[in-house]
Amino acid sequence: MCPVIDIPYDEVQGNVLHGYGLEHAVYLLLHATTRVSAQECLRYAHSHVETAVPWESEDKPSCTLNVGLTYTGLERLGLPAIDLAEWPDVFRRPTRERAADLGDVGPSSPEHWERGLGTGQVHLMLFLHTRSEPVLRTKARELRDELDRLGGLEVVACHEAHALIMMREHFGYADGFAQPDIEGVTPRGRRSRAVRGGGVPLADGGWRPLKLGEFLLGYPDEDGNVDRCSLRVNGTFMVYRKLEQDVVAFREALRRAAEVSGLHEEVIAAKVVGRWRDGMPLELLPHRTPDSSLREEVVDQPPNDFRYLPHDRQGYVCPRGAHVRRANPRDALDFDGAVAESGRLSARHRIIRRSMPYGTELRDDAVDDEKRGLLFVCFNADIARQFETVQADWCNDGDSFGLGAEQDYLLATRDPSAPMTIPSKVSPGFLPAVPGLVRTRGSEYLFLPGITALRNLSVAKPG
Repeated sequence: MCPVIDIPYDEVQGNVLHGYGLEHAVYLLLHATTRVSAQECLRYAHSHVETAVPWESEDKPSCTLNVGLTYTGLERLGLPAIDLAEWPDVFRRPTRERAADLGDVGPSSPEHWERGLGTGQVHLMLFLHTRSEPVLRTKARELRDELDRLGGLEVVACHEAHALIMMREHFGYADGFAQPDIEGVTPRGRRSRAVRGGGVPLADGGWRPLKLGEFLLGYPDEDGNVDRCSLRVNGTFMVYRKLEQDVVAFREALRRAAEVSGLHEEVIAAKVVGRWRDGMPLELLPHRTPDSSLREEVVDQPPNDFRYLPHDRQGYVCPRGAHVRRANPRDALDFDGAVAESGRLSARHRIIRRSMPYGTELRDDAVDDEKRGLLFVCFNADIARQFETVQADWCNDGDSFGLGAEQDYLLATRDPSAPMTIPSKVSPGFLPAVPGLVRTRGSEYLFLPGITALRNLSVAKPG
């Protein structure tokens, strides 16, 4: 039995351990011209920040505010050099310097990013979530007015996000429901009915929650390690990436693949991701009559209790290169039996996702000039071990899955890229890659401090 953990929810920022479920958001990425202006911003945030204290659905606030800091933001606050040296190297480097390692090349390279992102220019991020778009407009305007009043704070970028109908992303897949099951964290809302499958797969067929320290600093992680830095206790690292999606190209790629293979477009779409577009996993429902309704309906909290071994080692049901199998291999990375507890290996590389779409939904195939995509947000205790391993080693490369240079079909950037393999007991199929379906337009690594650390940072004397 897992020990009971008394999580101090009032010391943790909201939207990390429990998602808000609010459908509209705005992210303000800020440059502070002075230490004083940075601290004034933090003082304002501290007095308004939403914590992780659970609320009932009827008590859900109409608006929330949260705050994150980049490494250059910590520098701007004047932290002593000896303290700055304790932060992870991957966090201290501008994200543009990490781009090539993460596959952000070609159409995703920093030369195509929004001005100022990933350069060290961004010091802070304030982000609002609201229940309605009118409230978002009002609260965002009030926040901008407050920043003007504080002075010394320049907006480097402002990104809005709005949930699409049926909680889908722009390629048409139900999204956001398969989150980690975390020790001590009781799921709420829709997730409370289907936690099984979100943790670590056990040999007896069961599951156990992931250690809290994989996501919240100051607690034991899967290896029993604890981050002892007092400034990081009850905080977490946030990865923020603006990802532009080429919806027209994706739909055309599915049509061409269907014509060549003889398979239905929805079957190909399911093989690419590992789930049907209504959210049902291939492993639990490999055979069904595909039709357009899969793009219009969503299963209410799709089941998550599945694994890949021993029955689907070759990927005949869910291809080894499918997006969800790459992002969370579960028990699949046993390297032909060499790793006895392969689920523990995957457990060291999990992330909490809180992404939201931006731009309006493209309802037909008409080409327009509007940009649309995903504001990718994830939380983890170790950016290099968690997010970057998934992005660079699992999505941008196929070696871990015995696929050589094959990239994740959705995220492929190399041109030419190796085609995606669709295994078959008769004859494997190959889906030609279309580099640039998803293009990075900016990235930042941030730290979300706990509430006490946020207060201390807002009043600390320069070192």
